[in-house]
Amino acid sequence: MTTEMTLAAACAARKVLSTLTAARRSEALYAMADAMVAATDAILSENEKDLAAAKGNISDTMLDRLALTEARIVSMADGMRKVASLPDPCGRVLSRTERPNGLLIEKVSVPFGVVAMIYESRPNVTSDCAALAIKSGNVCVLRCGKEAHRTSSAIVSALRDALDSLSLPKDLVNLIEDTSRESATALMRAVGQVDLLIPRGGAGLIRSCVENALVPCIQTGTGICHIFVDESADTEQALDILENAKTSRPSVCNACEVCLVHRAIADDFLPRLKARLQEEGAHPPVKLILDPAAATMIDGVKADESSFDTEFLDYTLAVKVVSGVDEAIDHILRHSTKHSEAILTQSSENAALFTAAIDSAAVYVNTSTRFTDGGEFGLGCEIGISTQKLHARGPMGLEELTTYKYIIHGSGQIR
Repeated sequence: MTTEMTLAAACAARKVLSTLTAARRSEALYAMADAMVAATDAILSENEKDLAAAKGNISDTMLDRLALTEARIVSMADGMRKVASLPDPCGRVLSRTERPNGLLIEKVSVPFGVVAMIYESRPNVTSDCAALAIKSGNVCVLRCGKEAHRTSSAIVSALRDALDSLSLPKDLVNLIEDTSRESATALMRAVGQVDLLIPRGGAGLIRSCVENALVPCIQTGTGICHIFVDESADTEQALDILENAKTSRPSVCNACEVCLVHRAIADDFLPRLKARLQEEGAHPPVKLILDPAAATMIDGVKADESSFDTEFLDYTLAVKVVSGVDEAIDHILRHSTKHSEAILTQSSENAALFTAAIDSAAVYVNTSTRFTDGGEFGLGCEIGISTQKLHARGPMGLEELTTYKYIIHGSGQIR
């Protein structure tokens, strides 16, 4: 099926979905979750083919993003069920105004209509997007990268079979068959068919969508996330937080990429950080890229002009010594992608200054940046993490997949 045919089918299904009750949409999600688990063997078989084709072409950390296991599929299905159990985001009366002439004006939440997603090598995005879209009353059109296409096709096949079993249109969930650049461009230019486009992937993909899309587009994902270790930080706690933020899953956008350390504690803290991140244990050693001040205290790779503007997505961490919270804030404002930043401090004054001055979607005090996630925020799962300010910011769940319209009730008034 061509991209144009898929878009036409999605638009035709939009009317059906807009009339379904919340209970019916949730019923569909429970059935889709069960169908995905039932198709585990088929999904894993296709995933093995994707992994075999991708080996040698993408990094080990990106292979981890692509890889599925039985446990991961169960977790994906659980995420769908959590979304199904959440309150209906559609039909909420956001405001109600009665005018002097008797008109009753209601501002009501409604779906966008057709939501398109362009993403790369994360097959879990397939089920997350489908769940959030249908629960919020939206038809989804998915366009994944070639590395994950076999896996995503198997997932979508199971989801569509579940919809068919409930006598619902299969075209509520759609996967673009063409993985070429032309299909991505077609989605960007599908005015009148795509109501919202969400790119989820590397900086190049996101930049291409933001610069070229003719349909409404949300900038997501790229995360040069910073953690500033203040002079009053609990250093043992700081080591735990940094290890988690860097190594628990370095290939995701909420992993820490830059550590800023207060000069007053750097001599003591940096050797301990190096030992913690490079000791033999549960994760590979982290390569440290050091500014000149840090390089006088520990061994590592000398930083260059690009070091503090790189999303490594790997076991690599850039380290800089700063004079205090003001310099840390200035550095982050220059280099951040407005995703997630953290301060580790026992100073309430410095914490207040940091959270007020940092202009990112998520700002943390004494905890890991790895919590910037739809599931961790209680959204069930996420369709992406917006790093812009309109119309959504941070992890995007059901509420962010709705817009609103005005419904006006009258009794014969004329103007």
